[in-house]
Amino acid sequence: MKSNFSLLNADYVKLNKSWNYQNVISPFYRLYLIDQGEGSVFNASKEYTLESGYLYLIPSFTICNHVCTNYLKQYYLHFIEESADGTSLFDSNRKIFKILAIDTDYILFQRILKLNPNRGLQSSDNPKEYEKQPILKGFQEKNRLLSLSAYVETQGILLQFLARFLGLENYQPTNAANIPSKILQTIHYIQTHLQLPLTVEYLAEQVSLNSDYFSRLFHQYTGERPLPYIQQKRIERAQFLLITTDFPFSEIAVEAGFETVSYFYRIFKKITNQTPGEYKANHQF
Repeated sequence: MKSNFSLLNADYVKLNKSWNYQNVISPFYRLYLIDQGEGSVFNASKEYTLESGYLYLIPSFTICNHVCTNYLKQYYLHFIEESADGTSLFDSNRKIFKILAIDTDYILFQRILKLNPNRGLQSSDNPKEYEKQPILKGFQEKNRLLSLSAYVETQGILLQFLARFLGLENYQPTNAANIPSKILQTIHYIQTHLQLPLTVEYLAEQVSLNSDYFSRLFHQYTGERPLPYIQQKRIERAQFLLITTDFPFSEIAVEAGFETVSYFYRIFKKITNQTPGEYKANHQF
């Protein structure tokens, strides 16, 4: 596994009807363990009722709506994924996951809260507030203040939770054995070379395939044609940079692999329904 996971927030909270946020798309993971009450999380493809005794995982860059119908008591974790090559365990799984909780899940939540006190969202549960770049940096800074034993144990708990979802039937890992090695090679190449002027012909040449056949094969195993897939990964990279850095838009466009700022603006708006400026304004002071 090439990914590392860093805790941002952890807490046990009671929410009310004000927990009602639409079109949330975050650069980090959200994990909920529902204790009491009821609410829902949903997007265009799926809706889940938040039920007592269940765990819910929302991977990074998964668009989602949150609703509390009356009151909701829940444990929650927010954590960020980082990898040297930019890949993610959930590259092919940007969806909401739900599993039945077990006794160990409650113990792990209580333990991670003890190891990481005062990591809750004290001022606001509105994503537009707590996803602001200086606040995210502050959350990450707290990891450096932990003792080595507490830091390592926290990582272990995050991995235990993730392992519960990686074993699900509807989790399809990018490196599944049934995916041809040439498609896996292409996915990895895209993730690590977003700054290059990638084309279908160029990618097909890298794996010695006819471009038309390569495009059909890529679609068969990823669900997308190569160019829309590349655009999505570039926009995810841009979203991450908009939230976590102070880079100007021109630099972010280059870092994400867009030839011009105007083209970057157009594709960003097409995929997120926001301009880069609007997106950044919602996540900074």
